[in-house]
Amino acid sequence: MITNLRKVFLRLRTTNLKINSQKCSLFSKEVKYLGHIVSGKCIATDPEKISAVKNWPVPQNRKQLRSFLGFCSYYRKFIRGFSLIAKPLFTLTEHQVKFEWSSSCQQAFEELKQKLIFSPILSFPKEQGQFILNTDASNHGIGAVLSQIQDGTEKVIAYFS
Repeated sequence: MITNLRKVFLRLRTTNLKINSQKCSLFSKEVKYLGHIVSGKCIATDPEKISAVKNWPVPQNRKQLRSFLGFCSYYRKFIRGFSLIAKPLFTLTEHQVKFEWSSSCQQAFEELKQKLIFSPILSFPKEQGQFILNTDASNHGIGAVLSQIQDGTEKVIAYFS
């Protein structure tokens, strides 16, 4: 570990980059980074960021809906079938469509909130282990799950849709 740290510091020095010691976290088991909790084994959504989703009000206009969808899209790799779930909401953001909140919009809104609150933990890919790519397509969307066999167990690396 110290050897790797030495390499990092040498690389920073050779590229003339400086680090802020107050923003560094060395020898930590996990780190909060850009709305994620990153550890040596996996990546998960940051519970502090996701807690805002629980009380997110129903959007009343396109601007509020786009804000919600932007937040959700940032975490889309954690949500299986994201584009299919969010389709009624994305349709509502189109300029030609009148903003009328329907039951399908409400259902999509609630489902996205639930999937974010109880999002899965994703694994990092490893050099060893067979990768599995499951894909599916319909008239409404395309989806894929990238997983890998790690220590005899299939672990999800990412969802795509």
